[in-house]
Amino acid sequence: MKKLVLLLSLPLFCFAQTETFLSLPKQKSFFQKTDQLSSDFSGAKIVLHPEQRFQSIDGFGFTLTGGSAQLIQALEPAKRAALLQELFGKNGISVLRIGVGATDLDATVFSYEDKPKKFSLEPSKADLIPVLQQIIAINPAIKLMATPWSPPTWMKDNGESKGGSLLEKHYTNYANYLATYIEKMANEGITIWALTPQNEPLHPGNNPSMLMTSEMQANFIKTALGPVFKKRKITTKIIVYDHNCDHPEYAIDLLNDPETKQYVSGSAFHLYNGDISALSKVKAAHPDKDLYFTEQWTGYKGDFTGDFMWHVKNVILGAVNNHAKTAIEWNLANDPSYGPHTPGGCTECLGALTISGQDIIRNQSYYIVMQAARFVPAGSVRLGIDVPEGIQAAAFKRPDGKTVLLVQNEGRKKNLSVEKLNLEIPAESVLTIIL
Repeated sequence: MKKLVLLLSLPLFCFAQTETFLSLPKQKSFFQKTDQLSSDFSGAKIVLHPEQRFQSIDGFGFTLTGGSAQLIQALEPAKRAALLQELFGKNGISVLRIGVGATDLDATVFSYEDKPKKFSLEPSKADLIPVLQQIIAINPAIKLMATPWSPPTWMKDNGESKGGSLLEKHYTNYANYLATYIEKMANEGITIWALTPQNEPLHPGNNPSMLMTSEMQANFIKTALGPVFKKRKITTKIIVYDHNCDHPEYAIDLLNDPETKQYVSGSAFHLYNGDISALSKVKAAHPDKDLYFTEQWTGYKGDFTGDFMWHVKNVILGAVNNHAKTAIEWNLANDPSYGPHTPGGCTECLGALTISGQDIIRNQSYYIVMQAARFVPAGSVRLGIDVPEGIQAAAFKRPDGKTVLLVQNEGRKKNLSVEKLNLEIPAESVLTIIL
């Protein structure tokens, strides 16, 4: 039988200091440091190109919904502190997505201005805001991306939290609402790093939700959101789209409009439809704008190993290899009944954590994100890499100067070589190599 060979061309590395960490999802064994992978064999080629430098990485993380925060805040103080340290301490999560008002995984539907000129963060002061403050105390550099699921209902043409569209007469009101939100959060010690104008703008069937076509979003940004942010001296990044990879033209259309583009930092994607390569199509059309991967769920009916391997391939490796600066999974925590959620919100979403009273279970999404977050900190830069069929990989230069390779083997065990270092990578595994 012909042997597969993996050869990495890595000049000037000190192999005596090489570290390897193995994840075997079938055995539910993750990030295990090992020196037991040595092999006498070499075979097919992976070539690292350290001279090819792509995007810097902002981080890997989750969406901290109001429901997630509610469950975390209800933990005993010592247990909560230990969990947050585990998640957000050294070698942990460096980016979080949060809702502006309710997400569909909040216990109730609300905005921060349910009545005109009555803005208040009060609905989030029992859970989301204190949890964020605790997280920031652990990691002051954490990046927070905020996303509304719906504007206040009085700004919409149907007057409801579900569906409908933003009335043009309220464009400036809504822009000021979002600006006020950013300013009020800053008063709580919470800096909003980036904002998308609408979660899943082409999916108005959730609760809350809203339809916002690319033309609507472009008009809102160039006539209201951008000018209001500029007037109020708000430096939060504006990131467009925030929906599936099957419509890269949504982001491209927005960025093709120079009046809109001047206010936009980049575009965000999910992968419930389409192919992750859509990010590279947007990058090719607008190489001066950034890309972000911002949501992918795991469901309670999913297979642990299958989910882990698919998400590592498509969300972690796929997103970054297609220029994403973030890779964010969906919900951080749920209860055993997959709540809290709004009436009409997701009933099958499996959080990274299942929190039942004071008991915590770590699910596949936890390990998906930590597979990258533990080894690739914010500020790392993606490097060029060539891989053979059957192997997925990404390479990074970390701020500490070390090079990290995340290598996924979906098939049978294979041998790989890092210059003179020969390793055997087990079947259905992910191997982290630190050089």
